[in-house]
Amino acid sequence: MPKSISTQLKSLNLISGEKTINVFDNLFKNILKKKITSSSGFINTSCKQFKASPAYNSKNYSLNGNVFEGLLAVLFYRVGIYPLFRQAKMAFIPNIEFDFVAYSKEIGPIVLSAKTSLRERYKQADLEGIMMRQVHRRAKSYLLTLDEDEAMNVNSKIKEGKVLGIDRVYVASEPEFDDLVEELKSWTLIEPQAEPVVESSRIIRPS
Repeated sequence: MPKSISTQLKSLNLISGEKTINVFDNLFKNILKKKITSSSGFINTSCKQFKASPAYNSKNYSLNGNVFEGLLAVLFYRVGIYPLFRQAKMAFIPNIEFDFVAYSKEIGPIVLSAKTSLRERYKQADLEGIMMRQVHRRAKSYLLTLDEDEAMNVNSKIKEGKVLGIDRVYVASEPEFDDLVEELKSWTLIEPQAEPVVESSRIIRPS
């Protein structure tokens, strides 16, 4: 008997949580085989499919965020961005759990924070990025969202120097996101061996 899509995705550390698992089993049975013409297109069509389903509730921020993170994790796996640490803790940066961390030979950590909507929530990613740079000076920090208006607003604050811990906000459903994915693919990503720089029980690796 073939494995369910959620069983496959869980074994790859791409999704977790009962409600999220149900969404993927019901809506995204072919997501590991779905053709990817562009990264933004993959996220856009998948998010639209979720929003059109009975499982979607605009006020269920937890589930919406988990599905968004799961779709990003699947995308990163499909396009070969790994090793990639999920719900990761960094040495010397206490009390912070990052959504995604890639560790590159060239510049060290690359942090990817995922938030379906921003409002004031970008301030959390800003603070996390500032704390990261106190330890890893060359680290990059990107915020991924579906909120176009707020992304534009925060990017303006970044240019004005009012937000210091985020390099850029990307709308994951828009073509600009494709540039970030290509940038991530250009780095040499590794699992740090010399010391436990990144700790996570969920690491996305090639199968």
